[in-house]
This record gives sequence, C-alpha cells and structure tokens, in this order.
Amino acid sequence: MRAVHFGAGNIGRGFIGLILSRAGYEVCFSDVNDRLVELLQEKKAYTVRLANEAQETFHVTNVTAINGKNPEDVAEAVAGADLVTTAVGVNILQHIAAGIAKGLEKRVARGAAPLHIIACENAIGGSTQLKAHVYSHLSEDMKEKVKASVAFPDAAVDRIVPIQHNEDPLEVQVEPFYEWVVDESQMLEGFHRIEGIHYVEALEPYIERKLFTVNTGHCAAAYLGHVRGFATIQQAMADGNVAEQVRHVMEETGALLVRKYGFDAAEHGTYIQKIIQRFMNPYLIDEVARVGRSPIRKLSSNDRLVRPALQAYERGIPVVYLPKAMAAAFLFDDKADEEALQIQEDVHQLGIDRTITKYTSIDANHPLHAEIKNHFERLTIQP
Repeated sequence: MRAVHFGAGNIGRGFIGLILSRAGYEVCFSDVNDRLVELLQEKKAYTVRLANEAQETFHVTNVTAINGKNPEDVAEAVAGADLVTTAVGVNILQHIAAGIAKGLEKRVARGAAPLHIIACENAIGGSTQLKAHVYSHLSEDMKEKVKASVAFPDAAVDRIVPIQHNEDPLEVQVEPFYEWVVDESQMLEGFHRIEGIHYVEALEPYIERKLFTVNTGHCAAAYLGHVRGFATIQQAMADGNVAEQVRHVMEETGALLVRKYGFDAAEHGTYIQKIIQRFMNPYLIDEVARVGRSPIRKLSSNDRLVRPALQAYERGIPVVYLPKAMAAAFLFDDKADEEALQIQEDVHQLGIDRTITKYTSIDANHPLHAEIKNHFERLTIQP
C-alpha cells in the first residue's frame, strides 16, 4: 500500500508518516523544501524520538519523497496512491489542490481504485475545505466522476511537535501522546481501517473537544506567557499565575463542551488535567513563538478563541479568561511573525477597538468586546 503525504515537516514525519509507516504503508512525502526531499530520497528512512524519560525511538523505513514544485510528479503520485493525507497548515491547502486535482483526473482516466484524502490540520472541516479547493480545479463533469470514487473524510489530530534543530535533519522529537480521529460517516463503503486511527460516526464533538481544549489552552499559554516575557511553554506553565489562567481558560471551554455535547464533566476535568501535564512536559521544549504564531488565524471568528467564547456567551456560560487570552494575543508582537506585526500596526493605526472587531468579527457593542478591551488595557499596564 502506498500513501502520499503532503508536508514532510516535523508533524508530517513525526506523526502522520510514523503512523502510516507502522500500519504497513510505503509513505511518499510531497514537500517544497528541496533539502528535505533530497534527504528522504537518499536515506529512505528517519528516526522519531519520544519526549519522555526513556527517550524511546522508532526507525521509520520504506519512505521516499517528491518535490511538490513539480506538478507532474505530484499528479502521478496521487494517481497511484492508496491514500492521500496532508499536514501543511490549513492556509496552504489551496496551494496543493491543483496537483491533487490533476492526479484525480489521471485516476479517473485509468479507472483507479477508490481513494480517501484526509487533511490532518488544526481546523474544523479541514478535508472539506481541501475538497472545495480541489473541486475548483475540476470541470463539472469531472467532479461527478471524482465524487463516485474519492472521499474527503474530516479528521481531528492531536500531537505536540515543537520546532527543533537536531544534528540529523530528518530526526524529529514528538510527545508520547497522540490522537488521530477520522469521521467514518464520510468514508467510502468497505474502506480499509488503519491501525492507529480512531474512527467515529460523528466527528464534531471530538474535533471541538481537541480544538477548544488543547489548541485553545496551548495558545493561551503562549500569549499569556509572552506578555510575561517567557520564551517557552514550559517556562510559562511553570509560572503559577499563567498556569492557573490557562486552566481557567480550558474550564470555560469545558463548560461549553459539556453543555453542548453532553460530555461527562468529571471525565472532561480529567482530560483538562492531562492536557496541562502535556504542556508541562519537561522533556519537550516548545517555543512560545511557535505556539503563538499566526495570531490573525487564531483570533478569527471560527477558530480556537473566539468561536468557543461566543458559543459559551450565547448559552449563558460566564467567560472571563477567554477574553483575557484574546487580549494577550493582541499584545503578541513577535518580530518574526508577519501576522503579529500586522496586528501591532493596526492597534497603532486603528486603535484597539477597531482592531478587535477587525480580527475577531465581534461587534463593538457586544459585551465580549468590552471584556477583551478591558483586559488589553490592564495587560498593557501590568502583565
């Protein structure tokens, strides 16, 4: 079996590629990083090391790579694949869609077997978004033909993989915990079940539980930690004040999830505590700059901060710490992050009121808007 995975970065190699390889797939990575592609083509293997006391390692073999800048190679790889996955970032999906579309056209022409394409991104409906991008490159007739044999099941993925600089550029360190959940209701009949993937009939509760707990808590730790001058998530979470606020953020999203999906409150409380321990993992050094990067996306109305805050407010659930995390995001001024710099420029040029509305879509008359502004002003004076 052959899997084509878009994105040979740390998540691609340390999470998705590892799971697929251990499940018996030959994994072909598609990436635009020339050096990574060359190394994977040459070595055809790499090492994954777990961030725990034992420092367990896995030798991943039967891998190769193609250069994503060569559209014909991409199309040919997709045409011959038994599975296609991605871990490129939701904003990059549109850029890989044309090559996938060309590959699907080749599959139709050759009468290839059914195919699943799974976007493993930190986003709600990642595969659905990828499908829309791919279909934009297909004729109406081709869309109907593709629809008969290709499915785009949505997924939720969870594994912390920090930026790292190992002596071996292919080696990657990951946390021991991982979760890969796929919506089987969107899959083709008779699909092959992959060991390491958890299949569910309804994905939304799982993806929102992960997004509103892990991702919300993680970026809250980054933004609140940045305000207090910490460089890593571990340093931020070692500060009792930051750790307490992050826990409160996840308790607010937890109250929403319990109300919305009927999760057991005690079990969810245990889940929150487990997430906090993951953030504090002493064997995993994760930079605040990495976790907080792309604040424009993270502050958008459909993402990890604004979406749960608005849903909680609509249900009468008190939210105090989520607005504070948003306020801290507006103070994230990492000089290497273009989105952070754009927000800082808007705060300076437009003022905080208009900037909040611009990025969160929360109207100035909404009570949450005032909460964010008040926290912003307090954090500006005293972190």
